[in-house]
Amino acid sequence: MANKGGPETDEQTRLRFQVELEFVQCLANPNYLNFLAQRGYFKDQSFINYLKYLLYWKEPDYAKFIKYPMCLYFLDLLQHEPFRKEIATAICSKFIDDQLLLIWQHYTRRRTKLIHTAYEHNMNMMNKSGASNIGQAQTNGTNGIMPASMPIPKVMPP
Repeated sequence: MANKGGPETDEQTRLRFQVELEFVQCLANPNYLNFLAQRGYFKDQSFINYLKYLLYWKEPDYAKFIKYPMCLYFLDLLQHEPFRKEIATAICSKFIDDQLLLIWQHYTRRRTKLIHTAYEHNMNMMNKSGASNIGQAQTNGTNGIMPASMPIPKVMPP
């Protein structure tokens, strides 16, 4: 499949895109970073150059394909030698992993609260507009209002 010296085919370009996207997203996992560091990848200058090359994923045309945006932050951190040395310790990777978990818990609570607030706002707007529209809105989930059969999410304490 390697095309030595010639231009890449569309299939090769697509495969390269997928492999690089998957690798960049793996960088969002501090345990994986610890794995790479313990095996000496961060001491290899060609691997460090590869990490520098991957910075193109921060451009909007490429970043829109990323599902785990934290990987771009870690890609930036990996450009610095002190971080590459520190991530080799299990304590550091565990600490980062714990902090990421706390970030996602905070995000989930905040998102749940926003959904609950939006639901209440929509219900208040429907009550103001009249009772005839309420029955129709509750049975039709396509108009941006939660259907009546969907329970209101409970807001977790901050």
